[in-house]
Amino acid sequence: MNPTMHRIFLVDDHPLMRRGLRQLIELQLDFQVIGEATNGIDALQKIESANPDLIILDSNMPQCNGIETLKKLRSAGYPNKIMMYTVSDDEQNLRQALKQGADGYILKDIEPEELIQNIREILLGDIVISSALTPVLARSLRLPSAAEPSATLTVRERDVLSMMVSGYSNKVIGSKLGITEGTVKIHVKNLLHKLGLRSRVEAVVWAMKQSSNR
Repeated sequence: MNPTMHRIFLVDDHPLMRRGLRQLIELQLDFQVIGEATNGIDALQKIESANPDLIILDSNMPQCNGIETLKKLRSAGYPNKIMMYTVSDDEQNLRQALKQGADGYILKDIEPEELIQNIREILLGDIVISSALTPVLARSLRLPSAAEPSATLTVRERDVLSMMVSGYSNKVIGSKLGITEGTVKIHVKNLLHKLGLRSRVEAVVWAMKQSSNR
């Protein structure tokens, strides 16, 4: 049986970086690079028709940087995975990427094998951040207190949140709880609204902070 082919789109203004990434990615039998762009404007013009499963997006580019490109893609309703791939360990960049809906924030000094593993984890529904950025993430997300009335979650919402912390995708959460993936998405939307958060990453970090404070 042929493996499922994951379609990947590269956005980076450095030709050597794109070439190296393409060569590394296409060593994987189930990965295919279906397109490239040199900046955000170029990417926005190409991605809609390409419809990749994952966009690997540089943060520092001319004409439209990675964060702005990410914001425009999410605002336009792009539903698939987007991974920031960057040299920047700046707290503000990380914060903005997560708030705008990035599924991963990976530093470019990563080992090739770890990069491929991170890509696979993101494609499976996990949210992946370079381990070197854990202290930065902890500082950057100032989240609401569980004592706030708006933070009261139902039992089911807490179950879903617990599984999000474990890194499960909506599909896996639905299977484990005996509910549909669509119902899981509704629970995620509701709990984010109650907590005053904008992304799964913020919800996971909020839950981890509450656990550590007990």
